[in-house]
Amino acid sequence: MTAPVTFSPYDYQIQDDPYPVYARLRAEAPLYRNEELNFWALSRHEDVAAAFRDYTQFSSTNGVSLDPSASGPRARRTMSFLAMDPPRHTRMRRLVSAGFTPRRVAGLEQRIRELARKHLAACLTQGTFDFVGEFSGLLPMDVVSELVGVHEADRAQLRGWADTLLDREDGLVGVPRAAAEAALNLIVYFVEMVAQRRARPDGGQGDGDVTSALLAAEIDGDKLSDDEIVGFLFLMIVAGNETTTKLLANAIYWGWRNPAQLAKPMSDPAFIPRWVEETLRYDSTTQVIARTVTRDFTAHGRTVEAGQRIVLLIGSANRDPAVFCDPDRYDLDRDTSQLISFGSGRHYCLGANLARLEATVALTEFVGRVSRYDVDEAKAERVHSANVRGFTRLPVTVEVR
Repeated sequence: MTAPVTFSPYDYQIQDDPYPVYARLRAEAPLYRNEELNFWALSRHEDVAAAFRDYTQFSSTNGVSLDPSASGPRARRTMSFLAMDPPRHTRMRRLVSAGFTPRRVAGLEQRIRELARKHLAACLTQGTFDFVGEFSGLLPMDVVSELVGVHEADRAQLRGWADTLLDREDGLVGVPRAAAEAALNLIVYFVEMVAQRRARPDGGQGDGDVTSALLAAEIDGDKLSDDEIVGFLFLMIVAGNETTTKLLANAIYWGWRNPAQLAKPMSDPAFIPRWVEETLRYDSTTQVIARTVTRDFTAHGRTVEAGQRIVLLIGSANRDPAVFCDPDRYDLDRDTSQLISFGSGRHYCLGANLARLEATVALTEFVGRVSRYDVDEAKAERVHSANVRGFTRLPVTVEVR
């Protein structure tokens, strides 16, 4: 007899390959209960998408992580933009959008290309290099840092704090001391940065970056507080950097594992956006997002009581055969229009367009200079995180065109 399916996002074995467990959850326990850790989980695409859209029943106000120390009021300090619902979220999004416009993002394309070429040139002279440590981890940090106004000399330190913030020990529930210290260091950095901007004669609004725009943003007399700006900058550095870093490395890895699919963008750059989208579906960077149920919720013959925590398994939803034919096949020709890697509804990721732009530009530059590459899978290392999936180290050897 097969044992009942079990799932914990903190389990290293599941982090290494969650997809067989997701398949069992969708089939056997689409509304799953973990008694030990006191959470529920939705795994089917239809259920996850519906929960994203229904912010009144599936609330974000207690944060988006299961970590006890990252829930409730603490979440609002660091991930304030995520840890709220309308009308507070609507107000915050309107004000933030005033400084984080599609036009501002689109205007970054040439600068992203320049940065990608700079980092790639240094890598290609070596022939063998760590794709994460020397390329995909540097580019997004540079882009986000320039966008918000972080000095170049500080970027390596901020990236180190962001990496430490995500890492989890096997089976540990909660935030390790090192991660808590990293979060505090990031908060202190941005508190000081915003205070310094405020203290200037122009109020910090003259640098032309997103921080300047946030300081100046005003709609009908309403402005962002310093705490709200700090929370958004924290989110930009952590989520805006790490998700794109992992997306790029995932694309390189899964392309290498599927040479017939990789041949398409390697010979025709028009396939690169499809490469990005299929990677987002096939191996989502963000795997798990938590919500709090505000009123009793019944599905699949079970009831979740109001106040309980529930996780939306994005990685599972994107492999649901009810939506994606042959979902465990990496296929750049498939229709990915229903992927939900960036969420849905009111909480759709504000940085989705930037992530896609960075990934598309970076991979275009890569295939423009590289004729073929190999991955040293034995030396690759994955991040151990309850929420994020991807590599912290990915050694590659390239042949230059």
